[in-house]
Amino acid sequence: MNPPELFADSSPRIAKFPGTARVREREVLRIAGELDGADAATAAQAARVEVLKWAARQIGDRLPTVAADGQSFEHLRGGRTCIAAGFSDDHRALWALRVDRPDADVPQRNWTTEVVIGYVPGAPSALFSLRLLASSPESTLQVEPAVPGLVRRIASVCGLRQGGSHLDGRAWHIASEDDAKHLVAALLDPTRRIPYLVCSIAENETRPRINVGLLAKTTFGIARVVIVPAEYTWVLTMELGKPLSVYNGAARAYLPGFTYDANPFAHRLFLLGSNADDERARSALNALRWIAANESVRRLQLGTDVLAFSAVRDASLDFERERLKKLGSADTEQLRAAQAQIDALKDDLRRSQETQQWLSDEHKAIEEYAKNLEQQLRGAQFRIQQLLAQIKARGEEPDAGIALPNNWDGFADWCDEVLSGRVVLSSRARRETKSPDFHDPQTAARCLLWLANEYRDSRIHGTGRDLRKPIVEGIYNERCGADSFEFDWKGRKVPVEWHIKNGGNTRDPRRCLRIYYFWDEERQEVVIASMPAHIRTEAT
Repeated sequence: MNPPELFADSSPRIAKFPGTARVREREVLRIAGELDGADAATAAQAARVEVLKWAARQIGDRLPTVAADGQSFEHLRGGRTCIAAGFSDDHRALWALRVDRPDADVPQRNWTTEVVIGYVPGAPSALFSLRLLASSPESTLQVEPAVPGLVRRIASVCGLRQGGSHLDGRAWHIASEDDAKHLVAALLDPTRRIPYLVCSIAENETRPRINVGLLAKTTFGIARVVIVPAEYTWVLTMELGKPLSVYNGAARAYLPGFTYDANPFAHRLFLLGSNADDERARSALNALRWIAANESVRRLQLGTDVLAFSAVRDASLDFERERLKKLGSADTEQLRAAQAQIDALKDDLRRSQETQQWLSDEHKAIEEYAKNLEQQLRGAQFRIQQLLAQIKARGEEPDAGIALPNNWDGFADWCDEVLSGRVVLSSRARRETKSPDFHDPQTAARCLLWLANEYRDSRIHGTGRDLRKPIVEGIYNERCGADSFEFDWKGRKVPVEWHIKNGGNTRDPRRCLRIYYFWDEERQEVVIASMPAHIRTEAT
């Protein structure tokens, strides 16, 4: 059963806003999964029982007797509200509950939890979703996000799955080299939908420098926590390269969409001290929780993966109004049903306006932040060019004295360290340089240095020189000719029309060198599409 069948009828970031006293409703996290059980209706009923028990504790009062039958109700007690709405027809059965309650410590801050349970008749499983929202006049929401304990209770009593895997709330402890390789495969899986929070253990230490138990508990269902002992972190370094690895007690958040050529700064790394109770560890723990929460809101689509309480309530009121009409009920009953729907729509409109204002303010803040970053990036690029020019003006070469890699094992790391900002390996090229047949990594490295210096300078300064020329003895820069091809880069198709090649027409992979590349004008970098072997195209 796909969620769209059931529900058919960005990345929020809690940031600092201009000072204002108005209350905003901000979504903190979302979670969705499938309930265990051979019968969807039975599974939905069991989950509803647990949700009602939890809601009664939140309200601090017994709920109406109709609640147990899955009927709609509204219960208010001491500034706390609990509202439920449900209906079923030939196409779907939906039940939703919303609990509003004040924060125990901060005045004017209120928490809203929305739960939706539903299924399609005859489907193999029922769906469960939850949203956590906060309403507050605070310009910065100073909280430590956590998945409500209700989700863990549902998983424990009823069983909860995501993507076919059962949720148990335990961290994944890497215990072998094979486990580490499986972790790398999971990080690179393009279908992955939740962040992996990978916590390494330093040499001569027995546990991570962050409270992984608390991290796993508070991110239950919205992230997977992984523990990697020191003896297996080298697998991540070998497979992903140092800039994208995690080791020596550090922690890293690998977001969905991670690839071999991912920007290291997009998958945040946290360097931690040896004391798990120090301020740095606590700050990292909170940041990782926010990363997981923000990703859950950004990745799970409202109306498809997760359904809002208002959508179920509106559908339920529509259903009731149509039912009364078909039964020929008295005008007063129909009028009462219509008025209830109008009141619900007014409430939905108010909440929507609050959300719209928050998103508008957030957009302005992010837009300003992006402009500042762009200016800083351009300034850094200009400064790099100045420094390179000064080095050359003194008659020196920027890469003079650079040690060339002796083997392919560390070739990608060498490129990241020496050529950063000038030449970048694509994920394809990074894979191809793991263990290629070509026997001479130092020659390949010299070719990349030529691209980083002479070629890049000519592109930046627009000298217009003919670059079809020898690079080192027996190696030339030439057009690909019939071997040209299109390459996927940053969501667009880029033509690859140049390559560096050695002389002759050899196809012996041990002696044949080909470096296919293109120029990224936006980033002022040379991108290596493929190396060091001759590739097959339609022409070959």
